[in-house]
Amino acid sequence: MSETTRYYETGKRKSAVARVWLMPGSGQVTVNKLPLESYFPLEIQQSMVREPFNYTDTTDQFDALVTVRGGGVSGQAGAIRHGVAKALLQVDPEYRVTLKQQGFLTRDPRVKERKKYGQKKARKRFQYSKR
Repeated sequence: MSETTRYYETGKRKSAVARVWLMPGSGQVTVNKLPLESYFPLEIQQSMVREPFNYTDTTDQFDALVTVRGGGVSGQAGAIRHGVAKALLQVDPEYRVTLKQQGFLTRDPRVKERKKYGQKKARKRFQYSKR
């Protein structure tokens, strides 16, 4: 693996899309030109992004450069995790078993249901008035 090697993958979750580049490095994660800690202030979201590295024992081997758009904070963290896991597969295909067991390679299909006409939200109805 040369120093100029870059691995690119796309991760998705809800309506968030993350473009992830992995490069050999010291384990820094940059999200939209900000360090991970300032983009995701909550520890649970930071650990969610780092999970694929922890399970494959590559925590300090790769730097991740991420561009993420759409969705909310939780969806963006999930999209980054999905993209990092897919990029790690390009690094070493033997990581597949570990990442697949943890469910990092499966795109979470749950998305917001659309609002229907004649209703307040997707399932909630307007209050029925008998009189």
